[in-house]
Amino acid sequence: MPIPRPVVPSFVPSVVLSLVLATALMGTAMAQVRSDTITTRAGEVTVSAVVTGLDTPWAFGFLPGGDIVLTERDGRVLIVAPGQGVAVLRNPPQVHVNGQGGLLDVLVPRDFAQSRELFFTHAKRQGGASGTAVTRAVLTPDGIALMDHRTIFEIEPGSRGGRHFGARIAEAPDGTLFLTVGDRGDRRSAQDRSLHNGSVLRIKRDGSVPDDNPFVGASGVQPEIWSYGHRNPQGAAFDAEGQFWVNEHGARGGDEVNRIVKGANFGWPVIAYGQHYAGGRIGEGTAKEGMEQPQTYWDPSIAPSGMTFYSGNIDGWTGDMFVGSLKFDYVARLSGSPLQEVEQIKGESTLRVRDVRQGPNGDLWFLSVGNGALYRMGLPNS
Repeated sequence: MPIPRPVVPSFVPSVVLSLVLATALMGTAMAQVRSDTITTRAGEVTVSAVVTGLDTPWAFGFLPGGDIVLTERDGRVLIVAPGQGVAVLRNPPQVHVNGQGGLLDVLVPRDFAQSRELFFTHAKRQGGASGTAVTRAVLTPDGIALMDHRTIFEIEPGSRGGRHFGARIAEAPDGTLFLTVGDRGDRRSAQDRSLHNGSVLRIKRDGSVPDDNPFVGASGVQPEIWSYGHRNPQGAAFDAEGQFWVNEHGARGGDEVNRIVKGANFGWPVIAYGQHYAGGRIGEGTAKEGMEQPQTYWDPSIAPSGMTFYSGNIDGWTGDMFVGSLKFDYVARLSGSPLQEVEQIKGESTLRVRDVRQGPNGDLWFLSVGNGALYRMGLPNS
């Protein structure tokens, strides 16, 4: 049975719709978990649904004033006003829905209140194939549509298939943009710097290349590349010190958390901690001179996705990394030196967690693909 889409018209002139969008006709296709209480090492936390009935949600971000912009992979952009309603924005970015590709991440830059710019990552058709791209758009003054679209970046054409787009985007302290790109299902391309595949990229907000990128001027190397040798980074965040981190999917085992180093080679597929899906060692083993080691890894794979660093008001969580698990249905808390998973936050609400972010008031928010819902997690009565 197909999952019904939220009952929302394609254009909503004001935010007046119920936050619970799909209360009927759901059958057994999707659980309607409205609230949850989870016992953690920090004590009990409460989880409340902010919006339900979503169709393959991928990412969200917070606008000034408390509204939330949210993407669905099939191409819709929603504006959520907690406690008031939901609007579907007119004129979303044009995307190519292709396997794992479609409309993916969204970035709300720090100057949004002045610029009203939003940055979207997505799959873009490139001839008979598709590749990861970034489109910048402006939210109209009335907040009901996007305008002035411009694709500021797309990867070098040549990839095929619908896998491993990467597509997380984050704003650096200096205002540049960091973008992850997967190997697009072509393992060897992650070591081919004439392509963007399997890399972390750094660009300016207009899509141009910063002069201090590590490979500017290098023959045969894409100048946007900041690091390479990545498989499929689907989580990315800056910590409180401005250090950029990613998590990435391994093959059969070997999902990694990597502390990104300028110009570094992170090894895929020459070194890895997993195995091929059909069995057998990947590449040359788990280490090689000149290639970076992960800060930690998971075996078996958890299928990590969105991630954030916590700075809210829950004792014992400050500075910790939180990562969503698509495979095992929990939010991972990572801490310590060496970094390791120290807790699995799991409940009925945490089915296939795609994105995790800290909200303006210090609560932890996450998207559950399995429940088709956006949730807020915090201390009781917060």
